[in-house]
Amino acid sequence: MNSYLIDDIPQASYFSQAVYLDPHYVLIAPDMQFTPELGKIIRDWGYSEVYSDGEIRDMPDGAGATWEKALGDRNAVGDLDQLHQAERFYKTFQGQIVALFNQVSTKGNAHFNTVAETIKSACDFVKGNRRYLMRVERLLEPASDEDYLASHTARSTVIALIIGLHLKIPSHRLIELGVAALFHEIGMIKLPPQIYLSSRPLTEQEKKLIYNHPVLGFNILKSMNFPLMVCLAALEHHERENGSGYPQRLTGDHINLYAKIIAVACSYEAISSKRPHKEAKDGYTGMLELLKNDGKQYDDTVVRALVFSLSLYPIGLYVLLSNGKKGQVVDVDPENPRYPIVQIFGELMPDGKNVTMQTTVEGLHIVRPLTREETEG
Repeated sequence: MNSYLIDDIPQASYFSQAVYLDPHYVLIAPDMQFTPELGKIIRDWGYSEVYSDGEIRDMPDGAGATWEKALGDRNAVGDLDQLHQAERFYKTFQGQIVALFNQVSTKGNAHFNTVAETIKSACDFVKGNRRYLMRVERLLEPASDEDYLASHTARSTVIALIIGLHLKIPSHRLIELGVAALFHEIGMIKLPPQIYLSSRPLTEQEKKLIYNHPVLGFNILKSMNFPLMVCLAALEHHERENGSGYPQRLTGDHINLYAKIIAVACSYEAISSKRPHKEAKDGYTGMLELLKNDGKQYDDTVVRALVFSLSLYPIGLYVLLSNGKKGQVVDVDPENPRYPIVQIFGELMPDGKNVTMQTTVEGLHIVRPLTREETEG
């Protein structure tokens, strides 16, 4: 891919192929003008060059199809700053989780108040950036074996906080929930990674070790004098409403509230994230699986909070619309999670941002999610 200094790009020119700010974000489609205003915005962000496989042209050459093929990991220039911030948050948060897990593993201690400060900062960011966090999540690289626990923890914690915010959990309880979500899998550090990362059927002995990790987590957190509700969340996050979970086969009201929230957040994260041994399902399929709630495994109130927070077609999902265009779900209609707000690709406002539209029953609506091949092909 060729680099172009912004100062060397002629005013009001076009590129024959998409222009990128970095390998993850496309700035403009081949049939969109590279304006002086856009150049100024990019310089204000601290960038001096852009990248493209195309050539600079005086006029567009009808290469819009290239943009359609680039949909998978691309976002509008108007949102790039917020999306970059969300990406940086995930990377920083995941690094903090790795450090905490290493501290517990090597030194056997962590201080609740210190972790609570980390979560308080995360809560503040999630409150204002939920939309961007969920959109950028699919752009993050699939977790490697070494990063699996930290990646799963970071994503699950963000989702748990989003659910907690929708349920209007008081601030101090929300921080406790976040700490519980951050440490819900801490018992796994006592197990060989090849067991919980295995794609082969586990032996009976290996299954027993997996089923014991909530107890290990409870004991670790209790030994560090963490609040009882946090310890119980680690112990009970694999319990299920119908008593089919483990390790105690608890039912309904006997399960800790934090554990109920983490159970839904974890399950949604696991369904919708790619792992080294499995492909991700799209967020819509994940929502349907949770809503189906086979055997009534999950708390209905918590599942409902997830759907109303992210919509049935979750924020970040790329979709085919009834007018034949493609777009991305960018926000929720709090009154009706079936009809979210969608950003339309290829249509720009005067300020350079993509057009967003409310989907409705009778008007513009989502036909289906786009497959990975359709968004990345």
